[in-house]
Amino acid sequence: MHSSQLLMTEGSISGKMIRFAVPVFIGNLFQQLYNTADALIVGNFVGNDALAAVSATGNLVFLLISFFGGVSMGAGVVTSRYFGARDEKKMRLSIHTTVAFNLVVGLVLTAAGTTLTPWLLRLMGTPEDVMDLSVTYIRVFFAGSMGLVMYNSLCGIMRAVGDSRSPLVYLIISSALNVVLDLLFVAVFSLGVTGAALATILAQFISAILCAVKLLRTHDSHRIVIREIGFDREMTVLIVRYGLPTGLQNSVIAIANVVVQSNINAFGTMAVSGCGAYSKIEGFAFLPITSFQMALTTFVGQNLGAGEYDRAKKGARFGILCSIAAAELIGVAIYLSAPYLIGAFTKEPEAIAFGVRKAQICSVFFFLLAASHCLSAVLRGAGKASIPMLAMLIFWCVVRVAFIAVAMPYFRSIDVVNWVYPLTWLLSTIFLIVYYVRADWLHSFDKA
Repeated sequence: MHSSQLLMTEGSISGKMIRFAVPVFIGNLFQQLYNTADALIVGNFVGNDALAAVSATGNLVFLLISFFGGVSMGAGVVTSRYFGARDEKKMRLSIHTTVAFNLVVGLVLTAAGTTLTPWLLRLMGTPEDVMDLSVTYIRVFFAGSMGLVMYNSLCGIMRAVGDSRSPLVYLIISSALNVVLDLLFVAVFSLGVTGAALATILAQFISAILCAVKLLRTHDSHRIVIREIGFDREMTVLIVRYGLPTGLQNSVIAIANVVVQSNINAFGTMAVSGCGAYSKIEGFAFLPITSFQMALTTFVGQNLGAGEYDRAKKGARFGILCSIAAAELIGVAIYLSAPYLIGAFTKEPEAIAFGVRKAQICSVFFFLLAASHCLSAVLRGAGKASIPMLAMLIFWCVVRVAFIAVAMPYFRSIDVVNWVYPLTWLLSTIFLIVYYVRADWLHSFDKA
């Protein structure tokens, strides 16, 4: 086994999974820190309106990148499956098809993001006093979205073969660069939200370039050769088959969140900035969830590809329980310190009150959020991406939007929006547990 690869089909289950998850966790921590730094710097050096403008674009950014990002996730499942089966020829075909696919994705996302966002922001009911700032931020962001797409794609290739350390190193470098550029563009050159967006896209391009250099120069079996980049029909079908459900899932969730955001927007700029500040803090609860989510998808994909069914099931249980425990610990910490954390982003008492209220309702239920995401990751790694898609479509979209539509006219309170999250997390978790226990997801590759 090559030094940068990690075969998860043998050895200690807990050891291999933690060895994979810890670098992902640290990398996500740095990424969340620099995402939080954007909001902190904008909120403190530009003002509350600028913070609200950046916050108002969050769900729209997720809407536009989530579909393509979800589809590209299918590539990781395909690559890890053939890596676990030690089928180097098909693994390389999947890798080079992935690169070609995501180059196209980056171009489409750039065009869509810069063209459609003003219309979508108005559709969301973005407050007029921050509309111009929001449009400016998001157009600059999507002008450089190729860097984000290719970074995630190339990191996905490395993680599919068990290398989670290289993406960590590159992410630390780009995170530090982003904070420095944020301070330079926003605090020194007074470029406002334009500077914040510019700092982010430059950092993303640097991380993508570092990943590309690594994969072009490595001597391992997952090396990228420029002349081999292209579309293989079989691999394209598999990538779309495993990734399309996740892409659709992410998109409909994002659309539902746009509806939710429009209800937050109706309460004014203070609500937008306060809830936006909370969302930055909530991102820290996603760190263990995302780490074990990636580890679980890779672990299950490799082991089912190798026919190690019992090992796949044991690893799934271990990863799910670890993620739940870690996320809930972070949730309790956020609950206890919410006023101080929200107060770091804005000094407006009303905005702080909105953020604290959301934190105190949602944070204690992070164990449900972790369970839903990690059960989904297991099924995705087994090639059953349509099941999580169905769960999220029903509960995180239809139920979420319906609950707000029915309850808001009666209660006229932002708590309706706040409570819809733990409610839908609970319903999706119950659904996925039932499927996980009763369905034969372990033999899905064999049946395919």
